Amino acid sequence: MDELDWIERRALESWHAAADEAAREAAGLEWLEIAGGVASIAARLPASAIVANRAISLGMARPARREEIAEIVALYRARGVARYFAQVHPNAAPPELGAWLLAEGLEQARGWMKFARGRSAAPQITTDLTIAEIGPEHAAAMARIAADAFDLGEAALPWIARLPGGKCWRAFGAFEGDALAAVGGLYVEDGIGWCDFGATAPAFRRRGAQSALLAHRIQAALDLGCRMIGTCTGEAVPGDPQHSYSNILKMGFEERYIRLNYAPPRA
Repeated sequence: MDELDWIERRALESWHAAADEAAREAAGLEWLEIAGGVASIAARLPASAIVANRAISLGMARPARREEIAEIVALYRARGVARYFAQVHPNAAPPELGAWLLAEGLEQARGWMKFARGRSAAPQITTDLTIAEIGPEHAAAMARIAADAFDLGEAALPWIARLPGGKCWRAFGAFEGDALAAVGGLYVEDGIGWCDFGATAPAFRRRGAQSALLAHRIQAALDLGCRMIGTCTGEAVPGDPQHSYSNILKMGFEERYIRLNYAPPRA
């Protein structure tokens, strides 16, 4: 299995595992291994919550079967999930996997670019904000910033709040005084780091928070001995400045591949 695909799947799985009963109930969480990958379901979140409602690693652990693809589509439909991504790695098997998703009524959406970097030092970033690791005492504030940035909705707040201190997860914040301005998560397992949940409160944007947080997470991963660090964002398209994309490249990451996304047509 591709290491970048593996670490992202493990990070998503760990986020599910961190949910307590209240968070699981609030978000309508389910986790299903299927088609050589997994389906992450958060049925009580809004249609915009595609970072939670997505099938990942399809056809990677083993070739997917045609009937399993139909089962995935039927499963999300039965749970009332109006928008989700079925994500297909370039090496997913069999090659017909994308065509099967189209045949089930999905359409190709904007892909996600996967990035990776090695053990080169993190760039030095200057910001007037203070960067520090955060724990459960800042969990509610982190959840609010991340939920707003990723359009996850109110029901996701108890779930996101479980991340600081979750297994293999570390969380970092940018502060102005005592106010949490921006956040970022780092998942580390078996010498690989995964940067996720980078989000900034609107009042604190354009102050270098995400660059500083990404540099801080890179250094933390290097200190833990990671041989590789990965992350992702939407693929570059004409007319979209893609600040996250350019910021990732600036921090020493290299483009690796575009993972295709298939989704139900928008209403």
